[in-house]
Amino acid sequence: MDLGPNVTVLERDGRTFYLVGTAHISQRSVEDVRRTIELVKPDTVCIELDATRFEAMMDPDRWRKLDVFQVIKQKKVLFVLAQLALSGYQRRLGDALGVKPGAEMLEAVEAAKDVGAEVVLADRDIQATLKRTWRNLGFFDKLKVLGALGGASFSREEISEEELEKLKDRDTLTEMMNAFAEQLPQVKAPLIDERDVYLMASTERAPGDSVVSVVGAGHVPGMITRLGKDADLEALTVIPPPKWWVGWLKWVIPALVLGAFYYGYSKHGGENLSYMLLGWVIPNSVLAALFTALAGGKLLSIMAAFVASPITSLNPTIGAGMVVGLLEAWLRKPTVEDAEAIPEQATNLKGVYANRFTRVLLVAVAANLGSALGAYVGLGLLVPYFLK
Repeated sequence: MDLGPNVTVLERDGRTFYLVGTAHISQRSVEDVRRTIELVKPDTVCIELDATRFEAMMDPDRWRKLDVFQVIKQKKVLFVLAQLALSGYQRRLGDALGVKPGAEMLEAVEAAKDVGAEVVLADRDIQATLKRTWRNLGFFDKLKVLGALGGASFSREEISEEELEKLKDRDTLTEMMNAFAEQLPQVKAPLIDERDVYLMASTERAPGDSVVSVVGAGHVPGMITRLGKDADLEALTVIPPPKWWVGWLKWVIPALVLGAFYYGYSKHGGENLSYMLLGWVIPNSVLAALFTALAGGKLLSIMAAFVASPITSLNPTIGAGMVVGLLEAWLRKPTVEDAEAIPEQATNLKGVYANRFTRVLLVAVAANLGSALGAYVGLGLLVPYFLK
């Protein structure tokens, strides 16, 4: 069979595996997937999706079921924004190419049904992947990732005809992940290498003597090297607990601030207490309010950030973003229509600001960021009082 240059054939123990390397927004990839499955007529078709992403792809009404209050209360704001950034990036490119993101996976499912093949969801759970990646990043590295995602997703730069032609044969999402890995080597293992292991192991464990595996082209080289090797898939889905000192670290700033207040008051008889309070309150309040305003928060939310930040910075169990985000959600009252419009509006920054649902998420993140920076500045202003 002439399967074309994008199909890699592997054999082991009398079984044959066909790895179809795709570009996630390419019509040519959609055609490759259909053609390969129809020619091979495999027992099983594996696709690079987990249950969460598969259900989301099959459910066009998924966004309308999203509760903004629960997203904030469960501290999933950054997770949802990261999902929006990735889907916005793919959708923007897909719109330019006239191909729906994930179309090749849907085609694989339909083609599998047509030939009577079983469908296996071969990828690791998306939350496990993102959480394992997130745990590998420091605070400023997380900001870099969010900035890169936002820049790629919400860029207004037009794609030229020449670039469009190149995109038809490239796995752009994998390229973006590889770019992250080059800038932040600590994300390569959980984001790319571990998924190569998982995808190849899932493919080998799929039933039948003939298996077609539809994956992003960037995963194929890594999968080939894993053929026939043992893999502990359960271990790859475990979310590693924070290191012991991380739990203590979030109490360090409150302890230092309160210690500075006590030390300064007891040593100087309270003469500098008012200056210390101002040194803590002003940077906390001003930066939290400023960031909330820059994110487009309502006036009442800006005032809430101003008042809440100095207090929440001393309480690691609740952040300013939760207080401000819940208030902003109550004030804006995002509707079902706002949730339904997320896929279209999340492709550019103007749309994100215009949508009441995503505006609430931005305000919550901005309030947290401003509060965190304010706490560091405030602590720096209090340190000299320890040295007097």
